[in-house]
Amino acid sequence: MRQRFAPSPTGLLHIGHVYSAVTAWRAAQTARGEFLLRIEDIDQPRCKPEFEQAIFDDLRWLGLSWPEPVMRQSERMPAYGQALGRLVDMGLCYPCRCTRKDISSALSAPQERQEPAYGPDGPVYPGTCSKRPMSGKADGDAVRLSMTLAIARLGGTSEVEKLCYVETGSGTDETLFLSTDSLLTGCGDIVLARRDIGTSYHLAVVVDDAAQDITHVTRGRDVAPATPIHRLLQALLGLPTPVYHHHRLIRDAAGKRLAKRDDARAVRSYRQAGMSPAEVLALVGL
Repeated sequence: MRQRFAPSPTGLLHIGHVYSAVTAWRAAQTARGEFLLRIEDIDQPRCKPEFEQAIFDDLRWLGLSWPEPVMRQSERMPAYGQALGRLVDMGLCYPCRCTRKDISSALSAPQERQEPAYGPDGPVYPGTCSKRPMSGKADGDAVRLSMTLAIARLGGTSEVEKLCYVETGSGTDETLFLSTDSLLTGCGDIVLARRDIGTSYHLAVVVDDAAQDITHVTRGRDVAPATPIHRLLQALLGLPTPVYHHHRLIRDAAGKRLAKRDDARAVRSYRQAGMSPAEVLALVGL
């Protein structure tokens, strides 16, 4: 077993992160496997060295360990570019110049007459740029995956709906199959390369999990809707599929999911208040 914890250094670790990291670390220890730390820092303008150092310090304080050096996504842009190039060469991509405002305006146009669907990345893209060829890509364009063409490339609905992944962690393993309807209407034409970064979370995470031979992915339930996208990309790129465990989310007393901006719930705050690692783990039921 090879587990990983892959935080982004855009803020301090909070106790929701603790649940993911410690759950993955304990699973690896129990299986006599390996736990890896990966720094997902492709969003360089928002990533800070002090937050990365805090990740290391807080995880070590909790008793976790991992092999050094750690993988950093900011150092792997050529690998993402190569994967993107393969998808472009398959004829599955198109450039997109739409801003969030453009997408919002298109989805709120009177002729639509229906509520926009929401997927893992927010409102499902309406396909405004879908007829543009990659040869017409301009500086500042994002790159999107045509979900329709991707499904056709894999053999159509009947073949894509044979693709599956295993969800574990609830006592029994469950095999989940892809749905082309959900991919088309619930995910749509996802961004593979953001205009300001050159890659995306979806592309980078499947490339990195394969590069690190990750066999088990432990992450929050909020990421579960993105897993069919990742499974589809793994099929297109010929990459292995890990076993997934999407665990419960850690919420505050009002039932709100914790976020990085909740500094009062940061591990650093509990440390400074004099709590022990065991007391912090007890806050999340570990």
